[in-house]
Amino acid sequence: MRILALDVGERRVGVAVSDPTGTIARPLYAIRRASRAEDFAAIADLVEEYQAEAVVVGQPLSLDGHAGPQARRVARYADALAESLTVPVIPSDERFSTARADEILRETRGERAKRRARANGEIDAIAAAVILQRYLDSERGD
Repeated sequence: MRILALDVGERRVGVAVSDPTGTIARPLYAIRRASRAEDFAAIADLVEEYQAEAVVVGQPLSLDGHAGPQARRVARYADALAESLTVPVIPSDERFSTARADEILRETRGERAKRRARANGEIDAIAAAVILQRYLDSERGD
């Protein structure tokens, strides 16, 4: 079962997809945010293109698990997205996903590449892959 994941930010939405077995996540790219209608159309196209059976949306909870203003904005976005898609939209804790994405970039490409990845949105796609991998692992009980 292929699943998409989203890391919803104010300027971009990072996108990742699982392999067809739902085991491994990989980053795709970041969608530059426009209107919700344009965002949702782009996401619906990805659901169709990858034949995704669900969309996981990272929830930016605080360290203590509390939903602050950003988490509430993302929850509203996810609720509206769910109304526009034919597949389930599943919230998932995204705490530390961007920090882990930074770490992955630093380990694999160095500090300079990390700065470039932040500027071009690649970091958002990697964070979405981190969110998705955690979700996939938790579904398997890992």
